[in-house]
Amino acid sequence: MDSFFSPHTEHHFVAYAGPHLFMIAILLGLALLLFLFRRAIRERTWLRTVVRVSLLIGLVVPEAGLYYWYAAEQLWNTRYTLPLELCSISQMLAILLLITRSRLLYQIVYFAGIGGALQAIFTPDLDYPFPHFRFFHFFIVHTAIILAPLYLTWVERYRPTWKSIGITMIFLNILVIVVGGVDFWLDANYMFLRHKPAGASLLSVLGPYPYYLLFEEAIAVVIFGLMYLPFVIGRRLDRTAR
Repeated sequence: MDSFFSPHTEHHFVAYAGPHLFMIAILLGLALLLFLFRRAIRERTWLRTVVRVSLLIGLVVPEAGLYYWYAAEQLWNTRYTLPLELCSISQMLAILLLITRSRLLYQIVYFAGIGGALQAIFTPDLDYPFPHFRFFHFFIVHTAIILAPLYLTWVERYRPTWKSIGITMIFLNILVIVVGGVDFWLDANYMFLRHKPAGASLLSVLGPYPYYLLFEEAIAVVIFGLMYLPFVIGRRLDRTAR
């Protein structure tokens, strides 16, 4: 247990090694199960409750453990441990989404939450390897962020619109201003607004500061457009069938 929670590690996380691929497989498997059994879940109130509560546990419990770990190991530092990364903010919004079923929150979490969490899972900015607590926290939370809006989409039949992309971009740009101000105040780098992460990520190929921030905006719009495309195709197929 000491090594499971140790703040120090002799080894570091290796991208696309066995444990990383296994966690990606779990994400894909859970998403596939959620899609295949969407009708069965939709038709049974108790099953919907089980799925929603399970997702809430995946979002809340590991995060509570993380902040307890910060305190217990005296790792708390306002420059690094505030919940101001995009995925941390998406996580809080996903919790509120599952509790309130807000359609406004759904639009933001569908695009910003899934987009950000997928990038995090495929290019993790993570120091601790399997089987450390931080490894499990990272992948459980990011998986739950992705599955929460997918549950609302497939089971409860929520749908984004083109307007949802604009709403999400406005939200993200307000977030950049707020978090950027905190970064300047604390000499921090939340949301990587002052420099790129040390590890390999999508930002690595987007040029130097501040140009990579502008490229991020354009890439976000393209990715959100691709994420909306299945709904456009689905509506056209429905019209054709009629």
